[in-house]
Amino acid sequence: MAAIPPQARSKHLRACLLCSVIQLPADFKKGGCPNCEEILQMKGSGDRVSSCTTTQFDGVIAVIDPDASWVARWQRTAKYVRGMYAVRVTGRIPEDVELELERRNIKYRPRDQTDQD
Repeated sequence: MAAIPPQARSKHLRACLLCSVIQLPADFKKGGCPNCEEILQMKGSGDRVSSCTTTQFDGVIAVIDPDASWVARWQRTAKYVRGMYAVRVTGRIPEDVELELERRNIKYRPRDQTDQD
């Protein structure tokens, strides 16, 4: 994951709708999502980056040691890579991704905090 330059304001950043990792759009297009690429398949596809990420997110959490972070556990990002994560993401993943998750018996939990338990 490339470092986010200081001049990049939040409007230039995007958050993954599935895991909430925050990156520049070019990073999603170049390498896909570091956590969800197998399912989302954003690498090389600007259209897929647009449909599987959003600029509408609140809060930013820096996760340095996911295994030891209580915040990462609370945000359900403890099994993900180190990086910057949104606290809340507005939007839903595309229907085809929801169907793929269902096919794999993975419960989809929207990142907008409406599904807290």
